[in-house]
Amino acid sequence: MKLIDQLRVKVAKWPYGLLSLMAAISSFGAYTCMYAFRKAFAAGTFTGQQYFHIDYKVWLVIAQIIGYTLSKFYGIKFISELKPGQRAKYILLLIGIAWLALLCFAIVPAPYNIIFLFINGFPLGLIWGLVFGYLEGRKSTEFMAAVLSISLIFASGFVKTVARILMSSFHVNEFNMPFITGALFVVPLLLFVFLLELMPAPTAEDIRLRTKRLPMDAAERKSFLQRFLPGIILTLIIYVLLTIMRDVRDSFEVEIWNSMGIKDNTIYAKIDTIISIAVLIAMSLLILVKKNLKAFSIIHVMIISGCVLIGIATALFTFHLISPMVWMTLAGLGLYLGYVPYNAVFFERLLASFHYKGNVGFLIYVADSMGYLGSVSVLLIKELGQPSVSWGTFFKNSVLAVAVIGGICATLSLLYFLRSARKKNLDQQEQQLNILPV
Repeated sequence: MKLIDQLRVKVAKWPYGLLSLMAAISSFGAYTCMYAFRKAFAAGTFTGQQYFHIDYKVWLVIAQIIGYTLSKFYGIKFISELKPGQRAKYILLLIGIAWLALLCFAIVPAPYNIIFLFINGFPLGLIWGLVFGYLEGRKSTEFMAAVLSISLIFASGFVKTVARILMSSFHVNEFNMPFITGALFVVPLLLFVFLLELMPAPTAEDIRLRTKRLPMDAAERKSFLQRFLPGIILTLIIYVLLTIMRDVRDSFEVEIWNSMGIKDNTIYAKIDTIISIAVLIAMSLLILVKKNLKAFSIIHVMIISGCVLIGIATALFTFHLISPMVWMTLAGLGLYLGYVPYNAVFFERLLASFHYKGNVGFLIYVADSMGYLGSVSVLLIKELGQPSVSWGTFFKNSVLAVAVIGGICATLSLLYFLRSARKKNLDQQEQQLNILPV
């Protein structure tokens, strides 16, 4: 620890831009490595296996999402109360548990190994909050969070491409593949976490611009939710819908492409790289907006635009006016334009706009807990109620609903928070008038 402390002091003297770049790349790398332990199994199809009339792969996805969902509920307390010095220890410990679960998944025969996907999912659900904790509350949070957030897009396709190559070129079977894929990312993970640990605490200027970030106890969490309840409800509706569709795309992307007759092992990384770059550019530009409320409004517009893009692209595809490749690219871009801000800067700018002392981790985990609860519920409803519907058809029909409902809720959310901000300013002006001498 003394060595890290000494290095941290030296790093703190670096130019702010270079420091931000290091943090951005390190957070992106750390979370991409985490994905190797979480989503590699989704590259397999596990065809021909059913239990209780539900596909074996669906059981795996459900088991992992249940674990992931429960961790999000636990994370509301765990992440919001965590002290900064404990982050690295927990990142490595939790991913280590998840990797061990993948080893057990490879050894134990199906269907008994399904439980190990549940065990794998629970610790991994806490990683985002731990990594984001290094970045929040800084004047360059938008840039760093944007780079971190594209790992949500890039890592999924990249890890599935690596996993598919392991199976096709190195003849690794579907059960061993998740553990071996994880093994390839152990050393990079250690490196990126070490670099994150070198990040110094936010500067005085960071605190002035973005409000000091502090742990939140139960009473403070309850107070915050009550203060912004209408806006939080609208936010949760949008986020639940986006999470469901993002998770369906993430877990069943192979099946969606197959339903359209496309079986290219490299397509996942190609499409997701294009989307990653576009979202990175859009998110990074927010760093130029210094006024927090203005940036918060622009983020809402970005989410609304994502919903509109999903709707237009899906309508064009339905009428055979664009190809499957173009549709999946545009629909994915719209989906992530809506989804990524909630995981990166939406709550960051919310706290800063209203000068609320708290932390983003709490808000992200409230949203994530609801999002993944919705995701696992939809998976069960689809498999039990409409098992004959292909994942391609299900995805296409569902994203249309997301486009309409999400667009309306995002618009109402924008109106609510702008009205709330105006009321706050009026209250402050009234207080100032009351203390002036008559």
